[in-house]
Amino acid sequence: MLLSSYHYDLPPELIAQRPVDGVNRHQSRLMVYNQKTDTVTHDYFYNLPKYLPADSLIVFNQSKVFPSRLLGNKKSGGKAELFFLSHETNQNGSYPALIKTRSKKNIGDEYTFAAEMKVEVSEIFSDGTFGVKVSLPAGFKNLLDYLETHALIPIPPYIRKGESDEEDKKNYQTVYSKHTGSVAAPTAGLHFTNDLLEKLKESNVERAFVTLHVGLGTFKPVTVAHLKDHVMHSEEYFVDEENLSKIRNAKNVFAVGTTSLRVLESSYGKDISPNEHYKTQIFLHPGVDVKSVSGLITNFHLPESTLLMLVSALIGRTKTLELYELAVKEKYRFFSYGDAMLILR
Repeated sequence: MLLSSYHYDLPPELIAQRPVDGVNRHQSRLMVYNQKTDTVTHDYFYNLPKYLPADSLIVFNQSKVFPSRLLGNKKSGGKAELFFLSHETNQNGSYPALIKTRSKKNIGDEYTFAAEMKVEVSEIFSDGTFGVKVSLPAGFKNLLDYLETHALIPIPPYIRKGESDEEDKKNYQTVYSKHTGSVAAPTAGLHFTNDLLEKLKESNVERAFVTLHVGLGTFKPVTVAHLKDHVMHSEEYFVDEENLSKIRNAKNVFAVGTTSLRVLESSYGKDISPNEHYKTQIFLHPGVDVKSVSGLITNFHLPESTLLMLVSALIGRTKTLELYELAVKEKYRFFSYGDAMLILR
C-alpha cells in the first residue's frame, strides 16, 4: 500500500488551535460511525454514554504529559530551545532531549535556562536527539520538579506553531492523568470531564486504565513511499493487576484513543504480568486483524499518518477517507484539540 493513498485535503481553518471549551470539554462534536449498519450520526461528546452498551468496559490511557519545553540561551550567545524527551536519565546518566539552535550542536556545548539552570551536551545520537547533563538550581529535588515550575507543555507544531502557553498546561492534559512520562497527550481523552465520567458510571459502563507513555515518535511523519518499509516507533506501557483483570474479563471493550488501542492489541492473548513494563512497536493498518476491541474513540488525524492507518485497520481505508471527507464537509475540528469520532464495530 502506498503512503499517498492515505492523503486527504484539509482546509487549515479546520485545525483546532484551542479546545472548544477548556472547562466543558465534553461539548466537542462527535461523529458516530456504526460499522454493522454502515450509518453515521452527528452528535456531541457529552452524549457518548447512550452509544455504549451497558456491559461495556472503556479503557483510558492515564499517562500524564510533563512540561518539557525550555527557552534559554547558549553560553556563546544566541537563543536555544530545549525539549526533554524524558524526565529520567538513560543508561549513561544523561537526559534524552531535542535541542533547537541556529548553530551546529557539539559535545560540550552549554546552555542556560530559567533560574540559572545549566545544561551541557554529553551525547549526540544518529536520530538527531541528544543526551544532556543538567545542573539544577538550589531548591529543586530533581529535574521533574524544576520542569513543573519553569517549563512549558509541549504541543504539536500544527497548534500555534508549537508555541504553548500557560493555558495548555491545563488544556493539554486529561482529567484522569496519573503517571508522568508522555511528551504528547493521549488526545482522545481530552474530551472527558469528571461529569461525563460520572454519567458513564451511571450508565453501567465500567472504566479501566492502562499507561502508555507517548514518545517523540508520535510526531514523526512516515517518510517511506510504501507502508511495508515503515519502521514503527517504540513506546513503553504497563497495566496494573486490577485493570488487567477487568480487561481480560470484559466482553465489550472500547479504547479511548490510539494509544490505549496499541496497549490492548499488543497485549491481547498474551500472558503479560501486572505492572511489568513492556515495549510495543505494533503497527496497525489494513490487513492487520484487530481483535481486542468492540470500538474506538479517537480524534481526527493527520493525512498520511500512522494514526489514520490505525483507524483504517478497523474500518478500511476507503471508509475512513469517506468519513474524513464528510467531517471536512461538516466542518468538524481536526487534530489534538479537535472533535472526536466513535467507531462501533
